[in-house]
Amino acid sequence: MTDVLFPQMSHEKPEAEGVLATWFVSDGQTVQADQLLAEVQVDKVTVEVPAPHAGVVHLLVPEEATVNQGATIARVE
Repeated sequence: MTDVLFPQMSHEKPEAEGVLATWFVSDGQTVQADQLLAEVQVDKVTVEVPAPHAGVVHLLVPEEATVNQGATIARVE
């Protein structure tokens, strides 16, 4: 199982928070490597989060949740 992390977008403020804006997959869905899983936002920057490898995704954070950078937002097994 591999953790999917909220990207570290601000190296000047590693404790900064962001928002999990949108999930593009459902919990328990089979995904392919590099498939788009989510979009996250820090300040006004939006970043896409891809699947690290093929497998079944388990979502851990709901949409619109505030999340610390580097936190686990999903797992792929």
